[in-house]
Amino acid sequence: MATRQSGAHGFARSDRVSEQIRRDLSELLRQVKDPRVAQLLPLVTITDVEVSTDYTHAKVFYTSLAGAERGKEIARGLAHAASFLRRELGRRLRIHHIPELHFVFDASVEHGTYLSHLIDEVAAADAAAAIDSAADDKQ
Repeated sequence: MATRQSGAHGFARSDRVSEQIRRDLSELLRQVKDPRVAQLLPLVTITDVEVSTDYTHAKVFYTSLAGAERGKEIARGLAHAASFLRRELGRRLRIHHIPELHFVFDASVEHGTYLSHLIDEVAAADAAAAIDSAADDKQ
């Protein structure tokens, strides 16, 4: 694994650029006017951005409140809006080359919710078993 060179504040430049792209894209998604995708994009949250070392490509990780049933629509909407988003990023960022945007669904939020639900089920089952055990001890 390569070590990142830190800047003056302890962060690599690519980390700062990635974070700036994440913040700007979060704002820009609310400004998309195309009616085919505008209704879907407010449901999208940008979770992370990974920029290649030469800044030519950026993987944009996103999640959505719409769930898996509208996932394909959202992916198409993001792909359709990518040129607008990239152009607007070019106006905001002060880097020589604006990266090509590649959107990737981030399933970690859904996976975390699923694991939390499983833990809640086990905790409820344990509580019910403790109540049953206490009732059996009384008899």
